Amino acid sequence: MSEITLSYDGPVAVLTVSNTAKLNALTMAMLDALDGYLSKIDRDPGTRAVIVTGAGEKAFCCGADIAEWGALSPAEFARGWVRDGHRIFDRLARLSKPTIAAVNGHAFGGGLELAAACDVRVMSPRATLALPEAKVGIVPGWSGTQRLMRLMPEPVVKEMALFGRRISAERALGFGFVAEVADNALGAAIQIAQDLADISPRANEITKAMIHAAVGEDRGAAIEALGAAAAGPSADRDEGVDAFLNKRSPDFTGQ
Repeated sequence: MSEITLSYDGPVAVLTVSNTAKLNALTMAMLDALDGYLSKIDRDPGTRAVIVTGAGEKAFCCGADIAEWGALSPAEFARGWVRDGHRIFDRLARLSKPTIAAVNGHAFGGGLELAAACDVRVMSPRATLALPEAKVGIVPGWSGTQRLMRLMPEPVVKEMALFGRRISAERALGFGFVAEVADNALGAAIQIAQDLADISPRANEITKAMIHAAVGEDRGAAIEALGAAAAGPSADRDEGVDAFLNKRSPDFTGQ
């Protein structure tokens, strides 16, 4: 069965890409499920962190299901598959909770883009990274030429995208794309997530928004969210709401 499942390890949400017959390739139904789970997680104050991983040991995710997108017309492919996938991966990247990709196996194409949308990555020494889209006549469509360029050296992205070469876990660690290489990538990711027990979730959320504003990841929304966070706890805000509800003129003090 091809699906994405959501489970919990205490306050840590674990999203698992499960389509082992096709190396955990993503279908549109799986992307829709991911979208729904991300919406649920973002609104849950009890969730402290999110881990994304793949079922089995061979693959984290080897991209989009070719059998599904290959049947689409060029217009359907561009307007639906590419744009919807990009939107959902952006949602993962901009999640208010800290996110960790446990890259337990190969991450190719959309799978590499999925890992890149997370804040931190842990990688199995057996796994490799690749952007093989050109081998089937297409180009990276879910941020492989955009977000990856902020996370990897330009020559490395070109090596994968233009020449079809695979990047080892050791190399990825060397240029900082992954935080750790571990035989049990999921276990290492859970350990990192558990460290959040001693960290303020509110401070984490604000810090993530500030970092995203600095690197251009949804800068407009990040700046407005920070502004709302600053204005929210003010006495003027309480006075404004009370005045509106009681149909009177507000008496703002600037506090």
